[in-house]
Amino acid sequence: MLSFLKPGHGETVFASNDSICQRVGGIDERTLRRHINRFVELGFIKRNDSSNRKRYRVRSSSGECISYGLSLTPLLQRASELIAIAHEMENNRRDRIFVRKQILTKLAHLEEHDPSNTFINHARRALRRKLSLTEYHALLADTDKECQTLYTPDNPPETVELPANDGQTVRHQSMSEEEKKDLDSNTGNEALKPDLLTSVCDQAASFSTERLRDWLDIENHARTLAPMMGIHPETFEKAKNAVGAQKASCAIFIMLQLGQRIRDFGAYFHSITLGQRQDQFDPVALIKRLSKTAMQTA
Repeated sequence: MLSFLKPGHGETVFASNDSICQRVGGIDERTLRRHINRFVELGFIKRNDSSNRKRYRVRSSSGECISYGLSLTPLLQRASELIAIAHEMENNRRDRIFVRKQILTKLAHLEEHDPSNTFINHARRALRRKLSLTEYHALLADTDKECQTLYTPDNPPETVELPANDGQTVRHQSMSEEEKKDLDSNTGNEALKPDLLTSVCDQAASFSTERLRDWLDIENHARTLAPMMGIHPETFEKAKNAVGAQKASCAIFIMLQLGQRIRDFGAYFHSITLGQRQDQFDPVALIKRLSKTAMQTA
């Protein structure tokens, strides 16, 4: 109806129902009448009917005029109100999409690490319905809680038994902080060669388009793999500073090789490089064990 208004000719629509139906796209005239009556009830349109129900304008010699038709003045007067409501609805729609995407991402994370989790099916059934923003936020909070149950910083998942005897523990505890940071240069280069690591941890090596020739190549590749495994780049850098570049890189390679045996890569990486199991993590012993297992299953 707004498209029928002409500048300087007031705010009344004089077009016939047939003309309006054609412009809308050929809807039924009864449908049009029903919608017009609804707009009148809501106060968006004021109907000024002539005696014969025709829509036209008459003007006197003095310039006064009477308009018979559908006045859109109430609608235009409330334009700012309607625009504000439209903005609010659009913002709400965008926020619902944003929160929904967060939920789906976290559910995919849950499904990857714990496919049998019953919460996943419950959440996906809820997402089939048209939820309000409040309901989406509530579901997101529940999903966050479920993700937190995958691990706790003080009690990481016991999915891999790390080889470490009392002698190794005492030896690690007696080291200075500087020795720990240089762990890769003190023991790693003598006991573990890059070729052995890449051959045993072929899962990580397969993601590299080029041959990993030395520890620098391995470190750069591990830094690339870390975010793909849910490990923040800052966490990798902290681990590198804490236990050395070689040990942090070996952790990435070994974890990827173990695959589904580790429920949460991020939590486990933090545990063996920055957490309670930092002194127990022995990449050399793990690589030897993985190598022996691979030879037995070959």
